[in-house]
Amino acid sequence: MIEAAAAFLAWLGAGLVVLADGRRGLALGLALLTTGFAVLAWAGGQPAGAVAVAGGGLIGSVRCWRSGSAWGLMPAGSTPRLVLCVAAALVGLWVAASVTTGAAAPLRFAVLVVLGLMGSRVLASRETAIVLTSIAAFSLALAAAPGLASTSPGPAPDLIGGLIAVGVMFVPARDARDPRAQGAIKGRVGGG
Repeated sequence: MIEAAAAFLAWLGAGLVVLADGRRGLALGLALLTTGFAVLAWAGGQPAGAVAVAGGGLIGSVRCWRSGSAWGLMPAGSTPRLVLCVAAALVGLWVAASVTTGAAAPLRFAVLVVLGLMGSRVLASRETAIVLTSIAAFSLALAAAPGLASTSPGPAPDLIGGLIAVGVMFVPARDARDPRAQGAIKGRVGGG
């Protein structure tokens, strides 16, 4: 039962990352997602991995929280993102509970949904803070994925995922309104 609640928390956090455009909303989403994956790692018999995921994700979340003051939850035009979150949850639940077999259905659900939502958020966004937060969340989901194997990989994937989640949040981010960032974007699309 606790694994199902943790998987729901991971989906809720990923949903907030998808629906938020402000740094505080992104930070809250990353914190919820981190908590969900840390509980799943603990329940999977990896206490060291749970500590690594919790530490990495929460440090990244605090870093994101401190670097902005806007929440930016559900801005105008975010209805397609809301539909994406609900559809991803339904498809992930169907795959985790019906299509695949095994005892780790909550972990399968969380990994599938978070990887899908974060991948779509990375591809659909231009804002550096959103992309970096999505990559941090993506790394935590990838770190949890080896827990689906029949043999335990140990805490190494969780440790690496936590380190990536911290490291990516310390990458210097240029705002899209920064003239240097605009030049890079114009150069890529063929503008002047």
